[in-house]
Amino acid sequence: MKALKALLFDLDGTLIDSEFFHFECWNEILAEFDVQLTYADWLKTYAGVPLPTNAARLVEKYDIIAPLPQIIDKRERLILERLKTKDVNLMPHVAEVLEYFKSKNLTLALVTSSPRQDVDAVFERNGLGRYFKLIITRTEVTKSKPDPESYLVCVEKLGVLKKECLVFEDTINGVKSAKAAGLICFAIQSNTDEHHKLTIADKLFLDFKAAKDHLIEQGFIA
Repeated sequence: MKALKALLFDLDGTLIDSEFFHFECWNEILAEFDVQLTYADWLKTYAGVPLPTNAARLVEKYDIIAPLPQIIDKRERLILERLKTKDVNLMPHVAEVLEYFKSKNLTLALVTSSPRQDVDAVFERNGLGRYFKLIITRTEVTKSKPDPESYLVCVEKLGVLKKECLVFEDTINGVKSAKAAGLICFAIQSNTDEHHKLTIADKLFLDFKAAKDHLIEQGFIA
């Protein structure tokens, strides 16, 4: 890996601590059908998976008698409503690491399976949007992660070489997406129970500080 020019970040679970938030939103919807997920089941089965895919899985698994588009629409409206009124915490060291990368004149981009309206709502409250030159959401692509389309679109729009990019992800679907796009990918995951799923990542770290220190030590940041 040569000196980096662009860093590409996932959002949910990577930059923001949103998994429990999404879990609670799903259970609010599922309660109408007498279904409740455990948080352990959410992390194991549904975390890092695009909303439409999760909706289809849940409708099938629990024999939910409701049209799939209706479930998806209800879930999207609920998320947006909650994001406009509730702060979602940043993952550890995110603010300081983004500031550091920005100070090194690296180009930062966001690549997420969330829709554009959700990202706008999150960034309006936490101000992270100022760090990113480019934001690619589910709204801008045809296929979400683990398909590589979103990362391929991002690299093309940035006008950089793949070997000049590094991706940060936290789930197997995100890592698969980055690797399928031909990109180097570091997994950031504090839950060691999930580490066995992330072995295809090029490196695995418990937090962003450890990843940043590694990049500095190895001379990948000028």
